[in-house]
Amino acid sequence: MKDLDRQSLPDDPEALKSLLIEQNQNFVTTLRNKDNKLQQLEEQIRLLLSKRFGTSSERHPGQHELFDETEQEADEVEPVEPPEVTVASDTKKKPGRKPLPEQLPRVDVIHDLPEDEKVCAHDGHPLHKIGEDISEQLDIVPARIQVIRNIRVKYGCRHCEEGVITAPIPTQIIPKSIATPGLLAYVAVSKYMDGLPLYRLEKLFERIGVTLSRRTLSAWMIQLGGILEPLMILLQDQLRSGRVVHMDETRVQVLAEEGKTATSQSYMWVTRSGGTDRPIVWYQYEPGRGRDVPIRLLQDFKGHLVTDGYAGYKAITASAGITGVGCWAHARRKFDEVLKVQGSKKTGRAQFVLNEIRKLYAIERDIKSLSPADKCEQRQARARPVVEKLRTWLDKSLPEVAPKTTLGKALGYLDREWPRLVHYLGNGELPIDNNACENAIRPFVIGRKNWLFSQSVKGAEASAAIYSLIETARLNGHELYRYLRYVLTEIARGNDNYGALLPHNLDVAATKD
Repeated sequence: MKDLDRQSLPDDPEALKSLLIEQNQNFVTTLRNKDNKLQQLEEQIRLLLSKRFGTSSERHPGQHELFDETEQEADEVEPVEPPEVTVASDTKKKPGRKPLPEQLPRVDVIHDLPEDEKVCAHDGHPLHKIGEDISEQLDIVPARIQVIRNIRVKYGCRHCEEGVITAPIPTQIIPKSIATPGLLAYVAVSKYMDGLPLYRLEKLFERIGVTLSRRTLSAWMIQLGGILEPLMILLQDQLRSGRVVHMDETRVQVLAEEGKTATSQSYMWVTRSGGTDRPIVWYQYEPGRGRDVPIRLLQDFKGHLVTDGYAGYKAITASAGITGVGCWAHARRKFDEVLKVQGSKKTGRAQFVLNEIRKLYAIERDIKSLSPADKCEQRQARARPVVEKLRTWLDKSLPEVAPKTTLGKALGYLDREWPRLVHYLGNGELPIDNNACENAIRPFVIGRKNWLFSQSVKGAEASAAIYSLIETARLNGHELYRYLRYVLTEIARGNDNYGALLPHNLDVAATKD
């Protein structure tokens, strides 16, 4: 703002007064903008400090206050008589060791007295067995590694000495390789479920005297991704045929990708089926995060798509036959961030929203076991009044909060996502949030912290295929190593009934030894 030039001041008192009022208003506006900017910067600092040094969970000191209604307006709070509390004399459980799983094999080790001690010390008569004291200990035997020797018997003709016939070798899962289905399953589960980088697996094999370079292990995993491709096609088709689909994406770094630097980010997209007790998870590697990706990945899908508020999903939900459903967990997270930037302050607008959302989740816990029709009825009766109250409060609060503050951004997100957030109320098959997909993407995120990046696009695509099969198998109750070894053994034998090998179609008992 430029200072006033004395020579340019008007001589008319009224004009001078108007000019001074205008200048004063400009100064007030400037100061207010600077105050808002300062507040935004302070909030960003507190939020970054919380993310850097605070707990990563949304639980925080004083979270029990979320379950009190102390932030409600005074005229909405009704006096409540304190409940009677009965304290038992001694309700503390005795400490004790949990029994070992019954399914584990038992090895009996008999500890008996020497023969010369089986005599009564009082009268010298022989002792007889009256019972046993049994205690159990847990033992572990390291993984048993063996070499499969394929011995091919040869036959020849003694008369002509030319008709030599050799028994054919069984079909190998990877031709001319030393890898068996069991070895491939072990490496895949170790890397993609347990998060062990290949260089650690290389060292592990070295300790038992086996030389397997990480280059070899990596090549095997890429080949394994190609072997599983027919199953991936079926997984994708069956996923698209459902009525509810969850979708989310996360970063992945690929070092050798054409047209991109080694430090650039690509993405792993994760899609999960919803509304079914036989879930499917499908990972897909993509170099970008544009709106064309979900359109292509969900081609021919008709139903409900549950996502967060990322704008890239808006294009596909605008198409005919697909309805977007919002995520209350993401909306709640925005207001949890507001509490973090507020420091010790646990009352106010953000706390009010968190408590109202908490009520919605409490209702979902109560109706979890109901049928879709009964869920819908309960949501209309119990959740809709909570949502309508929150909407009325939101309309009142939006004009009162600066939009660029942390609270303003949280309110803006809630307002923009509102039509998608309330859609679940009218359909009992729909979830309240996208947590199912976030849980499915978590193994990849945890693994990424260990192996950090993919070397090539082929490696990232192979990882997507293996993650898809392993995570789907886990959600359907399979023991991962046994399942993957069984599937690879069947494929090696020529079993091309891929649909029957999918985790949600295969009985868990079929993969057991």
